[in-house]
Amino acid sequence: LGFRSWRYSSIQTLIITRSLNQSSCLPDNEDIYDPPFTQISKKSSKKNPKKVTNLVDCDLKKEEKLAFRSELPFDFRYSYSESNPSIKPIGFREPPKFSPFGPGRLDRKWTGTSAPVEEECVNLEKFLEERKLVLGEPLTDEEIDELVERYRHNDCNRQINLGKGGVTHNLLDDIHNHWKRADAVRIKCLGVPTLDMDNVCFHLEDKTGGRIIYRNINILLLYRGRNYDPNNRPVIPLMLWKPLAPIYPKLVKNIAEGLTFEETKEMRNRGLNSPALMKLTRNGVYVNVVARVREAFKTEEVVRLDCSHVETSDCKKIGVKLKELVPCVPILFKDSQIIIWRGKDQNPNNNLDTLKE
Repeated sequence: LGFRSWRYSSIQTLIITRSLNQSSCLPDNEDIYDPPFTQISKKSSKKNPKKVTNLVDCDLKKEEKLAFRSELPFDFRYSYSESNPSIKPIGFREPPKFSPFGPGRLDRKWTGTSAPVEEECVNLEKFLEERKLVLGEPLTDEEIDELVERYRHNDCNRQINLGKGGVTHNLLDDIHNHWKRADAVRIKCLGVPTLDMDNVCFHLEDKTGGRIIYRNINILLLYRGRNYDPNNRPVIPLMLWKPLAPIYPKLVKNIAEGLTFEETKEMRNRGLNSPALMKLTRNGVYVNVVARVREAFKTEEVVRLDCSHVETSDCKKIGVKLKELVPCVPILFKDSQIIIWRGKDQNPNNNLDTLKE
């Protein structure tokens, strides 16, 4: 009996010592209970007051930080070479209040076709003087030949493709990005803008401040200037999307000016049955189209252009440009065919004089 009581007492003492050792190892701030059996802490009845902020003020501050301020002295448009500011639209396909520059990203108001500049904020004389300083002295013939030989080839890695949109707003930013590491940029023009290359050259020089030093059919070299500094380039806010084209008045009227209904119908049938003067391709080079049409009007009164591989929107743009450049009267757009009339008061000898000039 004494031996058994001694063993029982030793086991009890061992359990007590183990429990004391475990309790001494635990830190003061830690609970002795196991995680599955921890006590649930009671939630305090006090609620932290939420800070009330003025959302309108926050939005205004964000817009002020994001808004770009550009000192360029011209109205921002999607396309500069393919739009005519004198022709006002009769409607819009999207609300004019939605600016393609994004909400609050530009300090100019979007009118549906352009973001006009405030004349009071721009000093035009100072701007032109700064451009002259950037261009510096004119290039010598040797310097021009060196730049042309470097950038005129097809394998040039400083090339920008100018498509049917013409000289677009975001194209200006692309040109300045190339000018960071190159003295000139090669521009390859295709599509409708090639009908009037003089217009393309004018807007490239006017909107970028560069100088065209080489022009061959549809290939241009745009020089940045002797004193060009990429760190002081103009601020050009980018358009985030292409705005929908507004609605303009009809180009082709039911009855052409100077003709009766029967005469207009006869002219259209005659044009459809006549052989095509030219067959235009998609994204082609249309540099000689105006001269060919003027030459055809010496002997023909109605001319047909085959645009079976050209998009419908491009056909109408071609008709608008021919109306101004030739000049002529578009009388029919049907089945990808453009029928243009010489005009009642148009004298073939006038076209000869313009070609000689």
